[in-house]
Formats: sequence, C-alpha cells, structure tokens
Amino acid sequence: MLKELDRLPDGLLSLEANQLASALGGPTLIHLQGRQSPALFVSILMHGNETTGWEAVRQLLQQYQAGGGVRELPRSLSLFIGNVDAAAEGLRRLDGQPDYNRVWPGGDDCDSPEAILMQQVVDRMAERGLFASVDVHNNTGLNPHYACVNRLDHPFLHLASLFSRTVVYFIRPTGVQSGAMAERCPAVTLECGKPDQAFGVTHVQEYLDACLHLSAHPDHPVAEHDLDLFHTVAIVKMPESVSFGFADTSVDLSLSDDLERLNFRELSRGTVLGQVRPGIGTGLAVFDEQGADVSDRFLLVERGELRLRLPVMPSMITRDCRVIRQDCFCYLMERYNDHISG
Repeated sequence: MLKELDRLPDGLLSLEANQLASALGGPTLIHLQGRQSPALFVSILMHGNETTGWEAVRQLLQQYQAGGGVRELPRSLSLFIGNVDAAAEGLRRLDGQPDYNRVWPGGDDCDSPEAILMQQVVDRMAERGLFASVDVHNNTGLNPHYACVNRLDHPFLHLASLFSRTVVYFIRPTGVQSGAMAERCPAVTLECGKPDQAFGVTHVQEYLDACLHLSAHPDHPVAEHDLDLFHTVAIVKMPESVSFGFADTSVDLSLSDDLERLNFRELSRGTVLGQVRPGIGTGLAVFDEQGADVSDRFLLVERGELRLRLPVMPSMITRDCRVIRQDCFCYLMERYNDHISG
C-alpha cells in the first residue's frame, strides 16, 4: 500500500539513501505545503542505485521551513520516494522486483503490486492537482546531463530546457513516470550523470528550486538556439542467450572497451562496436518505437566485426553488465529539431 505523509519525518534529511528503507518502510509520498498551488511533483529513487535525486532533495529542503530552514516553500511540493529496498542494497532493483520505472500507468504491467501502487500515486496526485512533474535519474555510463520528454508541447520543452539544452524525446519504453504524468501536466525526466558526483547534485537542486519558483509555464516555442532536440528511435537489448563482455574474446559478443565514450556522439555508418562469434547474428537485438525487431536495419556483421549500418547517435551505453541485463545496452537517437518553428 502507498504510504502517505503530510510532513517530513524527523531526521529523514539526515539519512543516506541506503537508510531510507528502515526509516520509511517502503515507497512513500510526502506532501509539503508551499505558498503556491498546485504542487510540483518530484519522484526519486525509482532505481535504488540512482541517488542524486535524494541528495539534491536533502540540500533543497534544508533551506526551507519544511526541512528545518527559515524560508517558506514558494510552491507546494509532493515528493515520491520509490524503491528504498533496492537503495538499501545499492542496486537498481532487487532480483524478483520489476523495474520501478516500467510499471507506471500506460505500460504493459497493470497487475503487479508495484503497478497498483504507481496507479495510486497518479490517482492521488490527480486529485490534489499538479503543476509539473520531475523524475530524477542517474546514468551508469558516461553521458552529459540531459532532460527527456514524452510530448513535444511547448511547456514540456521549456521545462526540459531549463535543465539542459540537450533534450531527448521518446515514447518507448512505456510504463515510465514521465509518460504517466504527461497526461496531467508538463513532465520531464532528468538524467544527471553518474551518482556521487557533486555537480549532479547541485545541478538538480538548483533546477528543482527554479521549478518551485515558476509561476506559470511558457506557451511559446523554445528558441532554436536554446535547444538540441533528439528523438529516440530504437532501444538495443542484450538477448539472454548471448554471452557478452568488454574486450573479452571468450564470449559470444566482445564489445569494444571504450564504447561508453560514444554516448551523444553522432556516429558514422560502419562504426565498429565489437567482435561477434559466427552463428549468433548481430549479437544484439534492436527494437523500434513500435516494438518491431529492426536489428538488421541498424547493425551488420563484416568479417566478424559488429558495425553500424546507419549513422546514429547512441545514449546510455554502459559497461555495467547487470544493468545491461536488467534494462538495455543503449538507445539510438536522431536529431529532431524541425518542430521548433511550429
């Protein structure tokens, strides 16, 4: 069941992310009153090892009365603290758990306890009213800070560009927090680099503070020079049947050791991604926005080398083999700025 509070528990802001499970007992929605309404909705720890959101919220709220500071919150804030059990173990999710950012309304999972809980969160916030929604994440690979949106409406793009000029538009995967909240208010996902980087915490804290001070959402286009917009066109998965590693010739797919440095770089046709054993095709499975297998459209094998068939820009390439198995290897993107003049 959803645990709901109207104040921060005493001492909560003094805790590390891995201590929240014992303090809260599970996912918790906390409503804090501010001068303006409706509330800014912020979700953190959808993945237990992505701690920048919690660290930024700690810094933010300590400045305001709700967290022991002297100032009144300029806008009400509803904070959803997600997978605290995985955070206690320093993991994205525990074995046997679904991904907390794949079980929100709009996804395939409607029946699991976690999906039912996320539906409760959405319903509760819809009852209370929403100004905007921010979901805070980290990357496991080397990536710049960027924001993601599920709609190309002007208020969404303004909210995203307030965080970074680099913005990614996507419609898959489904079941994500930003997709569910986009039905009700401007919503963004923040990708804040790797955890435990002080700059990431400061960046998110300053962004959330700026959002709390917004009085309205602009309804005019974002200036073209203020936005680099990309569209996620495919997701790259690692088949369970394929063994893989980095610079490891003993496995089916030996990926190049420095691939994560290619994130957000426009790669040319023929770029080598790794070495493939005969008999396993491309070794990776690529799916488009409709879920169709388009591996042969994007990838080819020449003399045992896995290469790009088309020029693309990858994001979220990671060397974390557990995350690759649990989620994906990367996403493939294209530039998508044509809409801005509309």
